[in-house]
Amino acid sequence: MLRQECGQEMVDLLRQLRDLCSPEGQATQDQATEVFKLIEQLSINEAIRAARAFALYFQLINIIEQDYEQRQQMTRYEVEPTAEVEDTLPTIVQGDNVEGLPVNSGLGADLLTKSWRNSASNKQRGTFAALFPDLFNLNVPPQLIQRLITQLDVQLVFTAHPTEIVRHTIRGKQRRVVQLLQELDALEKRLGGAALPQRWEALELRLQLIEEIRLWWRTDELHQFKPSVLDEVDYALHYFQEVLFDGIPQLYRRFKQTLNATYPWLEPPSKNFCKFGSWVGGDRDGNPSVTPAITWETACYQRNIVLQKYIDSVKELRELLSVSMQWSDVLPDLLESLELEQSQMSKVYDELALRYRQEPYRLKLSYILKRLENTLSRNSALQKGESIKEISTPAYGSGEDFLAELRLIQRNLKETGLTSQLLENLICQVEIFGFNLTKIDIRQESSRHSDALNEILEYMGIHSKPYNELSEAERVEWLISELKTRRPLTSAELPFSEKTNDVIETMRIVRSLQQEFGYNICQTYIISMCREVSDVLEVLLFAKEAGLYDPGTAVGTIQVVPLFETVEDLLRSRAVMQQLFELPLYRAMLAGGYAVIEHKESLAPSLLSPPTPPLPRSPESPPPLTPNLQEVMLGYSDSNKDSGFLSSNWEIHKAQKSLQEIAEKYGINLRIFHGRGGSVGRGGGPAYEAILAQPGHSINGRIKITEQGEVLASKYSLRDLALYNLETITSAVIQASLLRTGFDDIEPWNEIMEELATRSRSHYRALIYEQPDFIDFFHSCTPIEEISQLQISSRPARRPSGKKDLTGLRAIPWVFSWTQTRFLLPSWYGVGTALQEFLDEEPKEHMTLLRYFYMKWPFFKMVVSKAEMTLAKVDLLMAHHYVQELSHPDDRARFAVVFEQIAKEFYLTRNIVLQITGHKNLLDGDPVLQRSVQLRNGTIVPLGFIQVSLLKRLRQAKNITTSGVIHSRYSKGELLRGALLTINGIAAGMRNTG
Repeated sequence: MLRQECGQEMVDLLRQLRDLCSPEGQATQDQATEVFKLIEQLSINEAIRAARAFALYFQLINIIEQDYEQRQQMTRYEVEPTAEVEDTLPTIVQGDNVEGLPVNSGLGADLLTKSWRNSASNKQRGTFAALFPDLFNLNVPPQLIQRLITQLDVQLVFTAHPTEIVRHTIRGKQRRVVQLLQELDALEKRLGGAALPQRWEALELRLQLIEEIRLWWRTDELHQFKPSVLDEVDYALHYFQEVLFDGIPQLYRRFKQTLNATYPWLEPPSKNFCKFGSWVGGDRDGNPSVTPAITWETACYQRNIVLQKYIDSVKELRELLSVSMQWSDVLPDLLESLELEQSQMSKVYDELALRYRQEPYRLKLSYILKRLENTLSRNSALQKGESIKEISTPAYGSGEDFLAELRLIQRNLKETGLTSQLLENLICQVEIFGFNLTKIDIRQESSRHSDALNEILEYMGIHSKPYNELSEAERVEWLISELKTRRPLTSAELPFSEKTNDVIETMRIVRSLQQEFGYNICQTYIISMCREVSDVLEVLLFAKEAGLYDPGTAVGTIQVVPLFETVEDLLRSRAVMQQLFELPLYRAMLAGGYAVIEHKESLAPSLLSPPTPPLPRSPESPPPLTPNLQEVMLGYSDSNKDSGFLSSNWEIHKAQKSLQEIAEKYGINLRIFHGRGGSVGRGGGPAYEAILAQPGHSINGRIKITEQGEVLASKYSLRDLALYNLETITSAVIQASLLRTGFDDIEPWNEIMEELATRSRSHYRALIYEQPDFIDFFHSCTPIEEISQLQISSRPARRPSGKKDLTGLRAIPWVFSWTQTRFLLPSWYGVGTALQEFLDEEPKEHMTLLRYFYMKWPFFKMVVSKAEMTLAKVDLLMAHHYVQELSHPDDRARFAVVFEQIAKEFYLTRNIVLQITGHKNLLDGDPVLQRSVQLRNGTIVPLGFIQVSLLKRLRQAKNITTSGVIHSRYSKGELLRGALLTINGIAAGMRNTG
């Protein structure tokens, strides 16, 4: 394609650039000078074409790797020989002796009696097919498995965070390339590889591939405009339309079949054990574009998508269920239903009764289809803001009504000895997606609520001093008094500022959403930067104002979820939640209201009494939230930016244990919501290992995880990959809940990790926050300013303060910048120094201990493995090239000091990680990933040199005082475009951005 589009000369240039790398894919000192001279001589058009070529190469390589990964995942389900008993027996720690470490060393290693690591087949690791036989072999009591399966709750939340750099248009072209590759694979399998090249079918497919790639080459990779929130809604929901909606029933069937193979007497989970949520259209933290009207339109858009899916399925089902009354019995309840439908939808009867007079299922499905079409028409009118006219032919009020009719058909088929997999799939889809497709979470920053209250109270003249000047105790006291009265604080008219009105109207739109779409559409309100009890009570007060919380009964239809992000907030999280649990009104709300509390107290059950029966609920009262369930969100991004990789991971680990302890003390179930990003610096990495590394008590069959940006494309673009990802997450949740290693509870180990985290945080902050030249270094030597000009998000890169310091900078562009320059600093800095200081105390004994941790402690292994993976992607020579070329001559001396600090820490960290893992080279334990990283690194190197050249010219062009022939030939627009194209290419090559 490049020969056709650019000529042989460009192809030769690209090969020359790519071949200049070392075998390990790293830049070399000699190469830097040679390559940069070559690139500096390129015209802007040549540089842009070279950058585009490398970027396209990476996109195609990503497609091929994904297709390969999908094929590899499918081999996991092939039948393997039954494992010998010895292969599945637990590892007994008493028999271990790692490099002379005393067995009973006082570190509590003897507490562990079972180990999962050696029990599962490597090939099937993470699948249900490996999970249940291993649980059986490890003698896990079936009643525990049943209890966990019954309450299994896995939630994946798609967010709008701006880390997806690839245009939606390009994603479409990628899908078409994947389809062509899969057709070639199928043809090769059918005909055999030897005969493939000569076959006309293969030639036809290859021609289509060339055509598709040429069209791709002539398509602009850059976003043409800043996407709106509704554009982001469309991007995120695309994965449901193309992959998840049709694929999710298979996940349930896979679970049910593999469970039945090992435990045929156990009941499978509910079909909706795996659910989905979305922040897109609801996350207003720092994004003024997310308005109440946008949230409403998002809900309508989601319902349009799912209704259209149901309409297509019902049409297909009507074609399939051609059962005739001449040859099959029909039960009375279906006939009665048809008589009722005839009276309500006479037009449908008049049109189709003759055609389907002997085919009752087709007639029933025709009525269902008409109801769905009417529901869709009504929803489209709502989305456009049109008034809803009375519709003579009925529509569905909820997904439950639709589901009831499908179950009527299912029951009739079953009673007459028939089944329909298509119908079973549709029922599964309705149970999971309902009429809403996904739940919408609302998120807002804590200070917006306190500022809004400050303005309201000042306007109303309620306090003698401003609300924001009250102490925490004074705030809590006043908030509790307000939450005990039904007296409104605001009126229908809102005479406040735009920001305050937005807080009030957001709660009102949530109330409207629940009334129109059902309570499940939106039941979560997340408070980012939550620090105090008052932050939670403020939101509850606004919920009361909107009718989402009744102070008289303490019944609420929305759960307030604190998001603890910084290290200080994580440390304070236990105290905050304990104070909340001790508040009678808050405790009553979690329980389902004051009446529930009184009902339980009146029964006063003894230890021998049967379980307390639930309190009857009147039909008019809203369904309560899940009883005694508190959701708490933990943020990986800001804690990492605040204190570094090791400290962040440890503080989150500790917070989970601490929160679980306090929840158990008050008899409350806890669901941890993990705010993970795509990159390691923001909590990313393999989800299976990450879940296994969590403290077991903090999961208990429940987990909620964000999925965002480029992670969506890598996990959910292909159906089998998506299903495997969901299967491994579910398996890990069950495994972590039932097979708790006990290592997290060994106090001496925790003390060592506390010491390591403290040292790591200190060293990290010494560079990031205390090194006086660091901020200038960051802005000069990384493309942070250029990244902020990428049209990839409706949300600004900085928080509203707008200051060019790290406090206002969001975590995503922070990580993005370090990834582009090959430093990847947020994912490892501070780890080496912490480990070295620990080793300095007792070199031999402590190294033996760290190796033992790596072998036995899932948390420590996860941390070291993530650091090892990111260290393998670091290229310090390339990073140094950014520093040298993008620094102003006057700054080079002081920036050299900063670079040396970073380089010293890198080499120290790399060496210690290699010693702990026992590897000669980074990633020796995963040769496939190692080779992939090396190959990618090698092609990213010349792209990095092109980026530096274009950034240098761009920044010089911005300075009108700069002279020089080369740098004045091109407009700033051309240079910026070239620089942004290189950012696209490197992001594709690294396979993650933020």
